[in-house]
Amino acid sequence: MSDAWLVAVDMQEIFRDRSSEWVAPRFDEAAVNVARLADAFGPRSVFTRFVAPARPAGAWQPYYEQYPFALQPPEAALYKIADALEPLAHTTVEAHTFGKWGPDLEAVVGEQPDLVVCGVATDCCVLSTVLAAADAGACVTVVPDACAGSSDDNHAKAVAVMALYEPLVSILGTDELLRTLAA
Repeated sequence: MSDAWLVAVDMQEIFRDRSSEWVAPRFDEAAVNVARLADAFGPRSVFTRFVAPARPAGAWQPYYEQYPFALQPPEAALYKIADALEPLAHTTVEAHTFGKWGPDLEAVVGEQPDLVVCGVATDCCVLSTVLAAADAGACVTVVPDACAGSSDDNHAKAVAVMALYEPLVSILGTDELLRTLAA
């Protein structure tokens, strides 16, 4: 796992801020472990950012009709990486989609990499990223205690779904993963 990449999905203010419609209630708890992982992975850490498109198209049109507050430019404060994590974001990849696996992320981590994935929301952007990466041939490890869902129940359900994809996807806690990296 020494050549693995950490992908911290969407650890942004929009998911941390308690007044946001998109808050992940356990964001701050997950952020502690995301920081530990990013510190361990150093420059092999990639942080992703969900940003709204300038002009939503297709199914995204009714989505943003439901969530008009999110139609802000990428530089808006709510789309910033959370302040505590921003110094650890050596590389950042942006996407207008829930899933972050695609050409931009692959350009950073390479084709069919070993990925360690954490972030928010477990039941949306993390799940979408993990399944697409696994389908593309990446070996993916999900770190549930470094993830936060839209609710505890939805988080647990998403982790259970990802566990169904073993051996393409494995589930490992932060402490165990860090012990593995140190060995």
